[in-house]
Amino acid sequence: MRERTAWRGLCAFAVLVALLTTGTSAWAAPSVAVSPLNGTPDASPWTQISFLGVPVGQIADVSVVGSRTGRHSGHIKAYATASGGSFLPTSPFAQGERVSVSAVVGPKGHTATVRSTFTIASLPAYTIAYPKPVQLSGHGLVQAFQSAPKVQPPVVSVTANSPAAGEGDIFLTPTHGYGQPGPMILDPQGGLLWFHAVPSGDAAADFQVQSYRGEPVLTWWEGRIATSLGVGFGRDEIVNSSYKPIGSVDAGNGYQADLHEFQITPQGSAFLTAYSLVDADLSSAGGPSQGILQDAVVQEVDIPTGLVMFEWHAYGHVAIADSYGSPKATEPWDFFHLNSISLDPWGDGNFVVSSRNTWAAYEINHVSGNVEWRLGGKHSSFKMGPGTGTAYQHDVQWQPDGTLTIFDNGATPKAHSESRVIREKIDWKKRSVSLVSRYTNKLLSGSQGDDQVLANGDSFVGWGEEPDLTEFSPTGQLLFAAHFPYPGQSYRAYRFPWSATPASQPAIAVKAASASAVTVYASWNGATAVSSWRVLGGASSSSLAPVATAPRGGFETAIAVGGGYAYFAVQALSGSGQIIGTSAAVAR
Repeated sequence: MRERTAWRGLCAFAVLVALLTTGTSAWAAPSVAVSPLNGTPDASPWTQISFLGVPVGQIADVSVVGSRTGRHSGHIKAYATASGGSFLPTSPFAQGERVSVSAVVGPKGHTATVRSTFTIASLPAYTIAYPKPVQLSGHGLVQAFQSAPKVQPPVVSVTANSPAAGEGDIFLTPTHGYGQPGPMILDPQGGLLWFHAVPSGDAAADFQVQSYRGEPVLTWWEGRIATSLGVGFGRDEIVNSSYKPIGSVDAGNGYQADLHEFQITPQGSAFLTAYSLVDADLSSAGGPSQGILQDAVVQEVDIPTGLVMFEWHAYGHVAIADSYGSPKATEPWDFFHLNSISLDPWGDGNFVVSSRNTWAAYEINHVSGNVEWRLGGKHSSFKMGPGTGTAYQHDVQWQPDGTLTIFDNGATPKAHSESRVIREKIDWKKRSVSLVSRYTNKLLSGSQGDDQVLANGDSFVGWGEEPDLTEFSPTGQLLFAAHFPYPGQSYRAYRFPWSATPASQPAIAVKAASASAVTVYASWNGATAVSSWRVLGGASSSSLAPVATAPRGGFETAIAVGGGYAYFAVQALSGSGQIIGTSAAVAR
């Protein structure tokens, strides 16, 4: 730990020197982040100016001047979750112009000037295509329910399930293929608990349990995927334990949220990814001097206000020649492809991002935006030990012990014989990296994928482009395995404890089994506490009485009942027999 601190101290000193040479006061430079960051080559014409790290009442004399549009008027709006605020210009900036920003920050008697100079992007005349996701149907590959006919997710088959597997339900987002796309929760045995079909043409990704305002919530990305670009354009959704929406988070500054990452902080902000197409000179990477670059953007967004608190662009911080891809003459070039963000575990506010197309991870300073070090790729800051190099990797995540877990795709194009899940350790003193562990499953996944380290030390792995889920013990033993029909995909997969009571009523359907009997079908999409079902029957909807009970038999429970009743309803019962939900009454 001492060696890591010394290394970071040197990096911080270098950042401070750089800021001082741009005219920023030594007092303010370490604590106030101004976005767009100094030197950004492709800021949005609709950008706000973010001042993070000082109370909004201590931000004064804001000056925003465009080289073409002149001085900009506007107003400052405070963040709800952190000290700071955004200056919201009255009018947008001109494409290609240079913007100079300055402000006086700090308490009376201890003020300093902060500055940033950046360039507004020139936007190409390029139309993004959104192919409609393919939805296939096939006998035995799509789930169907009498009481919930609109719920049609793909079948998930469990092929291994050890009693030693970790606790919690399973979270995934099947996309194109068999069944509907959408966020999906399975119980530990692989049975359906909850499914939310997204609108036609949309997809979902990165479905997980997070904490917001001290309560567990479900979050996922929803929107359209531009398959030719490999990214998404949409928004991030937040629902509570009743599945009621409590917020949608959009990217700011004219961007749309991308599917790759959405991380809520303890303070109530969120880190997310976005992508932008800009005109750029690609000749340094063997491309045209007038090309189209697909830039990767990190934003920290203040959830309550929607304001952008911090923004970082890969372009301008990482050389485009560091990419392992090659530019195309007429198509946007995704030189970086950012696919994960992981906050440092020691609480300094900095974070690591993963770049698929440079085969590297980067430590980003949360004040200056500078790259403090890089792991892997063409210019690693560390000596990479045997087995530590990655190719087209996803999901680089800090662990509490200071190690990093990585889903190493190894394709596409093929660079490894199979994808693998690895854990690496940085030796800060020797500036070297060693391999701690490695798991494989004889799969080669060309895109997507993740590795979630569970509370018991297991690794729960989603294989991305390959429709498989597995769980490994710390020693590499396979404890759980499941798959859903190809060509379906799930960007990531997770296991989390989850408890929920839906705001909606239980659902019921009644089908005649014979002249003297019916089958009552009961379900409650998302309910986790149902132990059994009670059927109510009667001559009218107001005169119902118990006529049968049955243990819960999965997402939908079929219950045989005598047919001498005109109306039916069902009640969901907890393990103690308490009524936790009642359906509407339906006629036979």
